[in-house]
Amino acid sequence: MCGIIGIVGKNPVNQLLYDGLLVLQHRGQDAAGIVTCNGNTFYMHKNNGLVQDVFQTRHMRSLQGNAGIAHVRYPTAGSSSAAEAQPFYVNSPFGIVLGHNGNLTNSAQLKQEMFRQDLRHINTNSDSEVLLNVLAHEIEQTAKSAVLNSDMIFDAVAGVHRRVKGAYAVVAMVANFGLIAFRDPNGIRPLVIGKAQTEKGVEYIVASESVALDVLGFTLVRDVEPGEAVFIDMDGNFSSRQCAPNAKLNPCIFEYVYLARPDSLIDNVSVYQTRLHMGESLAEKIKREWSHLQIDVVIPIPDTSRPSAVQLANALNLTYREGFIKNRYIGRTFIMPGQALRKKSVRQKLNPIGMEFKGKNVLLVDDSIVRGTTSQQIVQMARDAGANKVFFASAAPPVRFPNVYGIDMPSRDELLATGRTDEEICKEIGADALIYQDLDDLVKAVQLSNPKIEVFDCSCFDGKYVTGDIDEAYLNAIESARGDVQQAKRPANSITQMDLNLVNTKEHEEEAS
Repeated sequence: MCGIIGIVGKNPVNQLLYDGLLVLQHRGQDAAGIVTCNGNTFYMHKNNGLVQDVFQTRHMRSLQGNAGIAHVRYPTAGSSSAAEAQPFYVNSPFGIVLGHNGNLTNSAQLKQEMFRQDLRHINTNSDSEVLLNVLAHEIEQTAKSAVLNSDMIFDAVAGVHRRVKGAYAVVAMVANFGLIAFRDPNGIRPLVIGKAQTEKGVEYIVASESVALDVLGFTLVRDVEPGEAVFIDMDGNFSSRQCAPNAKLNPCIFEYVYLARPDSLIDNVSVYQTRLHMGESLAEKIKREWSHLQIDVVIPIPDTSRPSAVQLANALNLTYREGFIKNRYIGRTFIMPGQALRKKSVRQKLNPIGMEFKGKNVLLVDDSIVRGTTSQQIVQMARDAGANKVFFASAAPPVRFPNVYGIDMPSRDELLATGRTDEEICKEIGADALIYQDLDDLVKAVQLSNPKIEVFDCSCFDGKYVTGDIDEAYLNAIESARGDVQQAKRPANSITQMDLNLVNTKEHEEEAS
């Protein structure tokens, strides 16, 4: 799960890309990068850290040009080293840069093909570098000369779809030619198109979420369709083509549960409206099955559960209170690498207001329970604050399976719900009662906003993987490679990727010393 932006403008785009990344920071707080294109030259700066820490004034000045792409990373496959910060770059057959949101499920196979058949070198463990090289190879196969056209680009993307499996929303740029954006044939990860009319002409943007368009002054046009490729040349001419047969929309339902901002529209679905519906259906379940609970107050776990909690409280005619105050300088604990860091950060991020808990039977509402770290800590905080009883409600069903399409749920051993009953989970987090959302109700909550979406990727809840290539052997392989223990063993910066940073030589020397 990452955030991506691509812009073809009529004015310098460095500030627009930076501001867009700030808005998409919730999709990745591990690393950030921007590449701009000016004529035949790319300008790049990227590094580990938050957007505001990675980019200084000197870096922004170096990012010249009226077109570019940007990326915020949340590490999934690969490691969290600076070498794997995106965008990635190759210089053959043309200068190409790429940013990727998602995770490829056949990257190991592709890496072998790159070496043995395509004669291309992959230098990192990142599946995004693999994807870039597949795209570059397919462009090389379709390009008839040094001059490209949109048909060649679309044929190349069609070749990518034939070879690549998994989830991928992509922005890429070919030097002095234009911006390419495409989405996997299942449409698992989101991608939207926007435009703005300026005095010099129309500017186009593609981004992971519509909120980036709102903030930057672009108007939402539509979503990129599953399997579709969009091409915008350097003059701002827009074209698109469906590049995958039998493409069908299967968006990741966890986007609506947690990943996306509530003020975003994804696949013509309001994330905020969906979370309201989730609260309503959860309230109906409490009426049916948990009416015996004597609930005094409903308290959300800030921030993603607030809409659900408000609607739940209204539906049950219960008092709603803000019982936890959030430290907004602490990032999203869910996407922090390592269980120890997540556990420490929960206490740093949330602090209870004692008067809202003392002597009361409290219903805590959260968006989901994944590892159980946050839930366990928060239940204990509520008890320490004087709560009489603590009930816990999850707006999502139990997470029992890894999400292999770009969300870091690496190991079934780390998922609290795997192999446990609801009663055992309740005991594990220390609650007096645990209420989970039913999966059918969650699906209906999203479909109410867009009935045209017939199937969702609900793999982390039901173990049904829409790409059809996930088996027990695959899950065992990724668990051994991506668990917290294995990540800790991997040396930092043991590998590198070709870098275009212009203002970093002195910085690297200082870091080395």
